[in-house]
Amino acid sequence: MPGRALDFSLYLITDRHALPPGRSLEDAVRAACQGGVDAVQLREKDLPARALYPLACRLRELTAHWGARLFVNDRIDLALAVDADGVHLGGHSLPIAVARRLLGPERLIGVSTHHRDEIAAAAQAGADFVTFGPVFPTPSKAAFGPPQGLEALRDACRDAPLPVFALGGITAEATPQVLAAGAQGVALIRAVLAAADSTCAARRFARQ
Repeated sequence: MPGRALDFSLYLITDRHALPPGRSLEDAVRAACQGGVDAVQLREKDLPARALYPLACRLRELTAHWGARLFVNDRIDLALAVDADGVHLGGHSLPIAVARRLLGPERLIGVSTHHRDEIAAAAQAGADFVTFGPVFPTPSKAAFGPPQGLEALRDACRDAPLPVFALGGITAEATPQVLAAGAQGVALIRAVLAAADSTCAARRFARQ
């Protein structure tokens, strides 16, 4: 697969609202990393910077301990402040080229995409990888329209200039089909965070 080689394939995206009652985000991320998650995106859009910064610091410590990558959604300043591995950008973020100029050549930039043409555009602008979806039905991605399905994923991955992570309703049972379609890995939220045992949930994906 063209593009910069990545050293992760199980990408956890945080959403503290998906957690079971009484569980902290730090505990869930720790358990997920123990189960095999090798990259984490801090994505808590409703938190102000004052609350997000200490959380990012704690997740940086956790991911470093487990040898996992840490990305911060949208907030380039926060990613630099906690020495994260990079950022993940969406449709309303700063342009990729601007993010690259601020982050430098070493940090990684992920981009959310929903069409194969967006993958090519992200590569041209200097991104390192993309998420693509939603592949299957999922409440968190309902705003982006109906699920795209495995054929759309296969089409997106075919000759993709960047590694593609499948996102949206991914289950452990469906992961082999997703990988066979050409995805570098899977991006997960509720499948791990909402599980009664996040370590076991992550381990099911890591074994695929």
